[in-house]
Amino acid sequence: MVDFTLSDPDRDILSGVAEEAKASEKYARHYDAHEDEILPKAFVEAAAFPSLLERMRRRPSDDTPSVIMQMLIRIEREAHNGVPLRQAPSALGNAALGAAGTPAQQKRWGHLMLAMSITEPGAGSDTKAIQTTAVLDGDEWVLNGDKIFVTNGVRCHGTIVWATVSKAAGRGGIKSFLVLKGTPGFELVRKEKKLGIRSSDTAAYAFRDCRIPRDHLIGGDERVPQSADEGSASYKGVLKTFNITRPTVAAGGIGKALGAFRYARDRLAKEGIAVDWDKGPHDRTSTEQTLLELEADIEAATLTVLRAAWLAARGEPNNLEASVAKAKGGELCRSGPQRAMELLGAMSLSHDHPVEQFLRDGRITDIYEGTGQIQRLVIARAILGYSSAELS
Repeated sequence: MVDFTLSDPDRDILSGVAEEAKASEKYARHYDAHEDEILPKAFVEAAAFPSLLERMRRRPSDDTPSVIMQMLIRIEREAHNGVPLRQAPSALGNAALGAAGTPAQQKRWGHLMLAMSITEPGAGSDTKAIQTTAVLDGDEWVLNGDKIFVTNGVRCHGTIVWATVSKAAGRGGIKSFLVLKGTPGFELVRKEKKLGIRSSDTAAYAFRDCRIPRDHLIGGDERVPQSADEGSASYKGVLKTFNITRPTVAAGGIGKALGAFRYARDRLAKEGIAVDWDKGPHDRTSTEQTLLELEADIEAATLTVLRAAWLAARGEPNNLEASVAKAKGGELCRSGPQRAMELLGAMSLSHDHPVEQFLRDGRITDIYEGTGQIQRLVIARAILGYSSAELS
């Protein structure tokens, strides 16, 4: 039976995470207004709080699966609209290396912060459209192409690049390669300017006759499947990372909606407006009903994330559930803060209040790591048994 009841130690961890996240709120507006600045590895306030690793180390081994706690921690952190007091030492590329890299590759590069370079000016969620090429020349791969919206692209030590070794093979020709900073032909073109999540460094890259050693092919499998619908082992391996990162992304969007809800609820409570749960739906005001429905949506979305995480913790397939969580979180990250803004009125548009930033920062949830439309295609294929060709 699925049971998401938390133990007292886990409740204490989440309470500590909330305190730490609240301490970071004062930096939110500064880095939102100064997107050109890079976050420090740690703020001075971090010394007052144990690291997440220290917090988790104290837990009993039979407590809530750690992956579920990671989702709840992400939600709570994002609900405070601040920036991390400590920056994570790893990034999405590390997850890809762990999922698809050989043991030797993981040992060799696992200590580095690795970004993931997938999106291109003409290719986003449709990975078949990737134009970046990798050509084997002796014992080197030669990469050519452009990548945009690379998260942690400035701070990282290197990146996992998706490139095609055979356009005729479709997905089968897409493989991933590790390219380290400083490699000739690898240029960090710019730090992107964005609508939201401005404290997160996001870069654009260019690869021009960029030569990397042959063994930088993640997974080491150079074979190209004959079918255009059959992904290579490297491609499939890296895709598996999305089954855990997509619920994590959804958790971030849910956190933004939760933060907007809490702010609207507390501001309205000061004006004497609060949900009376003893009233029937016909006796509540529209404001009360909107608050109630928003809270219910947040809880429903949270359960989709926890369900996907629970399956991952058990080692069971969760491709469908991960996409359900991402689709729901992607919708809520937009509708949640927007409903909170409607309740608060014109004041919510001001930078004196955090709700408009919750809306801007949360918006990306429905876009990166597979748009909402892509998630719905994945869901349709899983539930209805359609092929990608039938849904194209």
